[in-house]
Amino acid sequence: MWIETLQQAKRYMKIVFGFTLLAAGVVMLITPGPGWVTIFVALGVLAAEFVWAKRLLENLKKQGERLRNTVLLRRADGA
Repeated sequence: MWIETLQQAKRYMKIVFGFTLLAAGVVMLITPGPGWVTIFVALGVLAAEFVWAKRLLENLKKQGERLRNTVLLRRADGA
């Protein structure tokens, strides 16, 4: 019983930490700070507990790769 309680406490701490980071990242999009980096870290923490966070993180990674490939192709073409 003690171990279950400890595991639940760790789970809740991860969830609170993840949402706190997510809120801080959103604030940093408006104020100076590494907003997107903080949001990605928050989604990584939340992805351990929530499927929606894992899907969102995967979609953001795909979009980032697509953007990177587009930018690199334009630079290679000399644009």
